[in-house]
Amino acid sequence: MTTTAPSPATGAARTGPVLSVRDLTVSFAGPDDTVHAVDGVSYDLAPGEVLAVVGESGCGKSVTSMAVMGLLPPTARIGGSITLDGQELVGADERTWRPLRGRRLSMIFQEPMTSLNPVLTVGRQIAEVLIRHQKLSKKEARARAVELLDLVGIPAPDRRVDEYPHQLSGGMRQRVMIAIAVACDPAVLIADEPTTALDVTVQAGILDVLKNLRDRLGTAIVLITHDLGVVAETADRVLVMYAGRPVEQAPVDELFAAPSHPYTRGLLGAVLRPGSRTKDGRARLNEIPGLVPDLRSRPDACTFAPRCAFAEDDCRGGRPQLRTLAGGHRIACHHPVTPQPEEEVSA
Repeated sequence: MTTTAPSPATGAARTGPVLSVRDLTVSFAGPDDTVHAVDGVSYDLAPGEVLAVVGESGCGKSVTSMAVMGLLPPTARIGGSITLDGQELVGADERTWRPLRGRRLSMIFQEPMTSLNPVLTVGRQIAEVLIRHQKLSKKEARARAVELLDLVGIPAPDRRVDEYPHQLSGGMRQRVMIAIAVACDPAVLIADEPTTALDVTVQAGILDVLKNLRDRLGTAIVLITHDLGVVAETADRVLVMYAGRPVEQAPVDELFAAPSHPYTRGLLGAVLRPGSRTKDGRARLNEIPGLVPDLRSRPDACTFAPRCAFAEDDCRGGRPQLRTLAGGHRIACHHPVTPQPEEEVSA
């Protein structure tokens, strides 16, 4: 875990995590069955730290973050604990949530074109957050909106502030979403696929904006992404999820150097690298065989076992629990690829 950064609100160093998630479960009850979307996720997030959450589509990354934001529908059943600055949020009513969202806890949603209001200028949408949480006048909020657009790297912010989302490029719309999310200097920022569908140059700019905000404001960031290159460049720690469950968590350098879970190894092996081509010149990707399991079941077994080349009988007969190894590396696997039994410090 990284060293805690000063809180911009107080100027003093924080102690302990700003966000703690413990044994989080999320299920959705239907007329005939129940979908277990998240099952036993836990992590701590320190001020100024970037935690990347990775995994295949449907593994529970976005549902976990929506639970942290209190944005799941009434049909969701949430268990476990989510604390922000020591305040428990699981079971909190909307009156408790309203002053936290946008002020202490913010989110950059996956698709800016559908997240921004098409009939309001971007300046008005930024100003709405400032008027709501900081009680600024309309004139003050507009001036601050211009400053925020400049902060996130939008050129000519005094002109762009009066433009509508359709007048901006995809990269600029994503920067507007970031400006809205950081308008009130939140303690925690959740970025859900912030670089999806953007070209490489724009991706680099967005990541620079996020890192700059972390360094300047001490904001802790949860980064949800499929892009392991983004993870390697940006994150301090990585949480790997599969079928709603956490399977590995480690500092980013350690995870890339010595991935222990077969699923993590498979994800890293599926990245296209220079020289990974067949004799006829076509790009070659290694794939993980099999399919993601049905989330309507909650087996007392390793959910990755049907796709794992290392699976044995105990994998199918008992759910592996997260074990903590030396250096903060945590893994839920009966037969890790790179076992470290002599370094294990707790079970």
